[in-house]
Amino acid sequence: MNTNRGPADRLKKLRQELVGIELKVPTMNGTPRRYVNLDNAASTPTFRPIMEKVDEFLGFYANVHRGTGFKSQIASWAYDTARRDVARFVKADLADKTVIFTKNTTESINKLSRLYPFRPDGVIITTMMEHHSNDLPWRRRARVIHAGLNPDGSLDIEDYASKLREHAGKVDLVTVTGASNVSGWVNPCHYLARLAHGAGAKFVLDAAQLAPHRPIDMKPSADPEHIDYLAFSAHKMYAPYGVGALVGDKQPLLNAEPDIVGGGVVDIVTIENAYWRELPEREEAGTPDVVGVVALAAAVRLLEAIGWDAIVEHEERLARYLLERLAEVPGVTVYGQSDAGNLRDRLAVFAFNVGSIHHALVAAILSYEFGIGVRSGCFCAHPYMLCLLGVGQQAAEKVRSEIIGRDRTNVPGAVRASVGIYNDESDVDALVDALKVIARGGQTGKYKMCKETGNFVPEGRDCFEFENHFSLTPRLPE
Repeated sequence: MNTNRGPADRLKKLRQELVGIELKVPTMNGTPRRYVNLDNAASTPTFRPIMEKVDEFLGFYANVHRGTGFKSQIASWAYDTARRDVARFVKADLADKTVIFTKNTTESINKLSRLYPFRPDGVIITTMMEHHSNDLPWRRRARVIHAGLNPDGSLDIEDYASKLREHAGKVDLVTVTGASNVSGWVNPCHYLARLAHGAGAKFVLDAAQLAPHRPIDMKPSADPEHIDYLAFSAHKMYAPYGVGALVGDKQPLLNAEPDIVGGGVVDIVTIENAYWRELPEREEAGTPDVVGVVALAAAVRLLEAIGWDAIVEHEERLARYLLERLAEVPGVTVYGQSDAGNLRDRLAVFAFNVGSIHHALVAAILSYEFGIGVRSGCFCAHPYMLCLLGVGQQAAEKVRSEIIGRDRTNVPGAVRASVGIYNDESDVDALVDALKVIARGGQTGKYKMCKETGNFVPEGRDCFEFENHFSLTPRLPE
């Protein structure tokens, strides 16, 4: 890419640099369609500049640290430089914070939950809008209390503050999502951190959804609004090569035994003892994903080169356009903030339903007939989705019983469309035009549900022969 272009122009040109942007996928009528990816909240594709940087690095690939060969030295340099890049990306001071590479946000949060020194009677406060990865790990360590929601699905900050006051002095950690992967709500993390610190708690930010879309500032530790720990994943920010990061205060983590032990975590081992290394090495056992770390650093530098003003403006414009166009679809219900004139507090992530049509059926038709990728279900945030959908306790218990019996026929949920920096108005138009067809019952196929999975597939048709499109067999030398 030509780095002399201005940020807005670079962002406009970036779409053509997306790996797979011209990919055509099969549809039921036999006519291939250009694939429209609106599933970015789950994982993002990558861009050619990032892929090219990874390919370039593969020529130097070697294991890191302690190797004397040139390739090992340059791989170690790239790995350590990437750590500094991540610290800069979230404005973390490496004098008192560390950057630990993991495989994703889920592993980062699980690692923190295992390492953090909770008191026997300690309390963790989180919210009803969390992804399971920022809820379930904490339940294993301490009593978890959930702050409630407003009717529009946003965090009830008064309830959050009330719970902090009620448990002041006993709250070890507060852990909150930076942005919801369901409704797109962006939480006021620095204000929430101030309240948490006022109650004597550390503040953890799940930045998986936030990091690709908004700038993050952990702030100095002396600032009452600072973030003590945060976690995010490269696969959601255009570097899907298998790495994540946990960034946060060193000292509490040094007081615990390493989470995983093995090569790389020790200074010396005897038959009787092991002497652990300092952070971050003591929490990166074994051979790390050096390639994934290089890809993350490339993605960080790409986002920084484009500039956050251009990214936020572009995604807000698309969010506004998508909301306005969704309103044209008969019977559509959008969950969360649906005011197209007020988008500063939400990302371009939209959960919606189309009348009484099953959410999984809508998603299936979009894929099989229109070549559009979205997601449906509860998005690993079951309690939150039940609140948004207004599902009562009795109905929820009935569905849980059915799921345990391997029947997902009646699982509640929604369709989710989520925008990345490469999407444009033509992608939104493709989605909405297809939804209008579905809303009026104009789809061409008939579909049946698989009771065990809750997914719909076309009746009387074989599944696509995926090996005709992609094979795992490498090219052999001739």
